[in-house]
Amino acid sequence: MVEIVTRPHSRSIEAWGAAHPEAVVLSGDLTTSCEIDGFRDRFPDRFLSMGLAEQNMMSFAAGLAREGLVPHVHTFAVFMYRRALDQMEMSIAYPNLPVRVFGFLPGVTTPGGASHQAVNDIAVLRSLPNFTILETGDATDVESAIEVANSIDGPVYIRMVRGAVPRLFPKNDPMRLNRARVLTKGSDIALFTTGICTEEAMRAANVLREKGLSIAHLHVTTLKPFDDPQIAEVLANARYGAIAMENHTRIGGLGSCIAETIAREGLNVRLAQVALDDTYLQGASPKFLMRRYGIDATALVSAIENLVGQKFDLTEEALSEARVDTYINEKQQEAL
Repeated sequence: MVEIVTRPHSRSIEAWGAAHPEAVVLSGDLTTSCEIDGFRDRFPDRFLSMGLAEQNMMSFAAGLAREGLVPHVHTFAVFMYRRALDQMEMSIAYPNLPVRVFGFLPGVTTPGGASHQAVNDIAVLRSLPNFTILETGDATDVESAIEVANSIDGPVYIRMVRGAVPRLFPKNDPMRLNRARVLTKGSDIALFTTGICTEEAMRAANVLREKGLSIAHLHVTTLKPFDDPQIAEVLANARYGAIAMENHTRIGGLGSCIAETIAREGLNVRLAQVALDDTYLQGASPKFLMRRYGIDATALVSAIENLVGQKFDLTEEALSEARVDTYINEKQQEAL
């Protein structure tokens, strides 16, 4: 049984704040929703509630960074890269300031509809010079992301999960910058997943391995930079091809990173994408949205069947038995 950790970011940022007096936290009027209410209560002199004014918040964070502080900015991802892109680019990225931007509710992780679902944030922010991009997929990622982010001399965007988060990876095996986590080794399929899609992919990958398919499965947490040598090596050894599975549009995210690697390395590898199509999403539960928009385990099985030219006749019941755990608490359906 997989451990479920409640609000892991809350504890990790409090611990970081206790050890680093230069760390300050900014909220876009979503303090509890971004799990920084504990930091607010414990370090009120280093907490700033900036209200629903994200552009001002990003500029203010840049000013704090220039004064030698290390701002950790929190709000929903859509309110950062959509509303405050100019400030992120000109005030933070251009001067290469150490601002840590925590973007919550990526893609299908909110039922709030298109106004709250960040489906193309990686594509947008990958294009900004100097920005490093990280994505969390389990409690261990969340707990260790803050240390990785603060090891970087420049701006960082962290795609965050929240609430009831499974611990898929050992607590003593944290996220590493520009180093994918190798979950399994294999030579038939190179499977690259990120964020919440890693847990979903494990539903299918575990069963397919039992059916004799050799799968190299890598959990990717660094989307920029993207030159981990493991990735090119796994791609080169994939007999049938590669699959990129992500909670993001197929344009500009993990799939694009993999395609760029294939082109740069001159590899002869087929690439299939299990990703959101060029569309906005409706409002519904994460589980429904993953199925509706084709980024769940059944979609992965179909993609693998197409690559290898073989039907595995897996039923939903078989996949459900292999499922690690429910990613989001079924009672947590609020958008805010």
